[in-house]
Amino acid sequence: MPLEITFTLSDDDLARFQEIIDKAKIAVEDEETAAQVETAARELIASAGAGDLPEFVSERFKKLAVMIDMINDEEWQLSEAERYRVLSALAYLCDPEDLIPDHVPGLGFLDDAIYAEIVITALGNEISLYEEFCSFRNAEEARRKAAGEDIRVGRDEWLADKRAALHTKMRKRRMTARGASAWRMKLW
Repeated sequence: MPLEITFTLSDDDLARFQEIIDKAKIAVEDEETAAQVETAARELIASAGAGDLPEFVSERFKKLAVMIDMINDEEWQLSEAERYRVLSALAYLCDPEDLIPDHVPGLGFLDDAIYAEIVITALGNEISLYEEFCSFRNAEEARRKAAGEDIRVGRDEWLADKRAALHTKMRKRRMTARGASAWRMKLW
């Protein structure tokens, strides 16, 4: 039987995570550091996936993997500023000596899972629209293959229309969220 545990992060807790993100924003503005953060995040997700992690941790790490795919998907075409902002959100995960060091058995990834939940919530709109884009792309490729068409012919055009609509929706929602009274991590 599953057990649901609820806890509240105080304003001070959220401010601490925001401070980490703000520092990371500055760090990943450099291309080399951004590449290191991405590599470290991929390695962390891979090594964590190879271990026997609790389901609540592994589920969050899977979403983080989607975020990494999102920033590298050339057909999704995030702006460099958006890409670096997502990388800055991932930077916390790359510090093995974060709040709870990753090597502590059973607990090492707990703070990472909490932080991942914060980031996933903050980027939920972007993640869901990217997943919608991927579903569209896969379905359109399958449809064209089934019709005997070459999926490369006109690909840029059929992807551009969907991408433009989803990017517009993503950026509009982000602007709306900025004006909302609810707390949102300041990744953008």
